[in-house]
Amino acid sequence: MASKVATASQSILDNVGGADNIASLTHCATRLRFQLVDQSKADQTALDDIPEVLGVVPQGSTGLQVVMGGDVANYYQELIKLPGVDKSGEEKKAASSGKKEYGGVRGRFGWVDYCFEFLSDTFRPILWALLGASLIITILVLCDTAGIQDFRAEVQPPTFQFMHAMWRSVFYFLPIMVGATAARKLGANEWVGAAIPAALLTPEFLAMKELPDTVVTQNSVGVDIYTVDVWGIPMVLNDYGGQVFPPMLAAIALYWLEKGLKRIIPAAVQMVFVPFICLLVLIPATAFLLGPFGIGVGNGISSALEAINNFSPFILAIVIPLLYPFLVPLGLHWPLNAIMIQNINTLGYDFIQGPMGAWNFACFGVVAGVLVISWREKNRQMRQVSFGSLMAGLLGGISEPSLYGVLLRFRKTYMRLLPGCFAGGVVMGLFSVKAYAFVFTSALTTVAMKPTFGYIIGITVAFVTSFLLVVFFDYRSADEKAEVLAQIAAEEGKEDSDDAAGDDAPAAAASAEVTSAAPVAAAATATATASATATAVAEAPAKTALEPGAVTELTAPLEGKALPLLEVPDPIFAGGRLGDGVAIEPSNNTVVAPADAKVLMVQKSGHAVALRLDSGVEVLIHVGLDTVQLGGEGFDVHVTRNQKVTAGEPLITFDPQVVKAAGYPLITPVVVSNTKKFEKVEGHPADQVTADSVIITTTAKSEKSD
Repeated sequence: MASKVATASQSILDNVGGADNIASLTHCATRLRFQLVDQSKADQTALDDIPEVLGVVPQGSTGLQVVMGGDVANYYQELIKLPGVDKSGEEKKAASSGKKEYGGVRGRFGWVDYCFEFLSDTFRPILWALLGASLIITILVLCDTAGIQDFRAEVQPPTFQFMHAMWRSVFYFLPIMVGATAARKLGANEWVGAAIPAALLTPEFLAMKELPDTVVTQNSVGVDIYTVDVWGIPMVLNDYGGQVFPPMLAAIALYWLEKGLKRIIPAAVQMVFVPFICLLVLIPATAFLLGPFGIGVGNGISSALEAINNFSPFILAIVIPLLYPFLVPLGLHWPLNAIMIQNINTLGYDFIQGPMGAWNFACFGVVAGVLVISWREKNRQMRQVSFGSLMAGLLGGISEPSLYGVLLRFRKTYMRLLPGCFAGGVVMGLFSVKAYAFVFTSALTTVAMKPTFGYIIGITVAFVTSFLLVVFFDYRSADEKAEVLAQIAAEEGKEDSDDAAGDDAPAAAASAEVTSAAPVAAAATATATASATATAVAEAPAKTALEPGAVTELTAPLEGKALPLLEVPDPIFAGGRLGDGVAIEPSNNTVVAPADAKVLMVQKSGHAVALRLDSGVEVLIHVGLDTVQLGGEGFDVHVTRNQKVTAGEPLITFDPQVVKAAGYPLITPVVVSNTKKFEKVEGHPADQVTADSVIITTTAKSEKSD
């Protein structure tokens, strides 16, 4: 049965005219903001009749605001999941403009953040398939350990042959999935991004190895190299199954080529000629240049590691676990498998696989720590991801689910991972651990390493070091943790009874309303903003209960003329949907705290602030109407979320000329967002109010009214 949010979102989509009628979709923290192709196709009456919709506000000839209150982010997320909506609006603008925006927490260097997010968002959609395939591998490895079947045998019984096909479907065709998700993240066409690496996995491409004109040579580690002339140019026929670096390079090239072509090809024929030229150019480019370059980088790393081992096996034992966390995300670790197998065949042992176990178990230690924290926080999503990743790791030796599901999503995880890699590598070097069989480095394959006791100590040190670092210091930055806790709080809030949800809605709406709804270039940015808003509500302490019948007076946060809320030219504020109060036509440019309070939320855009006064009254101060569109221009914020402020302390200053020049009204609603908690909330209009003027009086509910 569909959830209330899902049902309401589908109804909203149907009544705005369907996905094809949406030119763009963003949200501020209380309103879904649609730009429609044809506003007349939207059934505003039907939208207003949806129980979850607080109001509908048409804007101009194409705009439509659907007011949802503080839970707007959940409806937005549900809407963009619906067919045809996921690439609507600002994401389309971002794709066409080439401007890259991203959600999540930003660090000091934007390009580092974007690279991190590019890798994370490339693999995140594939995570489910990777986890499922990894657990199938785990079952097969367990069967191998129990002597039921040989995991690496070239000829398998039909049952096991089919089970191997089940996991290889994901890992072998991983380049196609990566090509699609990487292209989508960058803003290029995802299906063209998938088609480019797919060409190198076709039977026709693979069959070229058997052509009479194909030349077979061997590289430095004895691996066959197939070369054939295509258009008179030598092409190396690499095995691209499981590779991820070449398709990512191809996706980056696709983005730039597609962007350039759209500038010169008329829009009427872009659908035909842009993908045609992209495929015509980039499949050969990947086969001749990008693919061999990606694999060549991996082969170069292999040769460098071999040179380090010849110089000092102890140093190599430390370098390998420190290097693998950076090789695996790009798929550059695959060529090392050839060296491992070659070493075992020629030397009888391998010097890479043992130290590699330190990286794997440091990785699994991080994930185990995440599992403990997610269990403690009741974070169901991360609990599922970390548990599945841990099982695939400990039992199957598969690190990809841990890497893509956890490590690449949170920047501080590498600070917890690398110390474990180093400590485990030192132990491996001291014991000179070597592998005597090519195996997945899981808890079940320790006997393949000699000395086994030294290897067990090494992986234990790696695991425990990273595990303890995560448990004691967390795996997220403060902002990342706040976002996660906000999402958990929102999920728990949705499970509350309707009555409880109804009581808390005004407070959530007030806090959420201050979230910046300036035009964002990606849905992720809007989502991250809404998450930060929810954080304020989640982290704020419980409301101070007012004594029954108590009367509280609120003074003006802004000098000017106080008007009845009905005179605000916005039906949502005027109708008291976000709480009762007054509106002020400002005569100065400084918003101050009307009493001692805690800041529930204030965004960098500066257009609004939500406070919880020490008396328990929650106030939303919204400077101007639609001033979110200014994106912070003309506003200076002087406080931060969760900050304690005293009466009269400046909160926001603004430039009235900037607001007026942009054509936005300066009238400022001041509303009690938890109005439902009171028997009466009464506004006091006046021709002139100052910081000492009482503009709102609240009367707490009596015991009888409760």
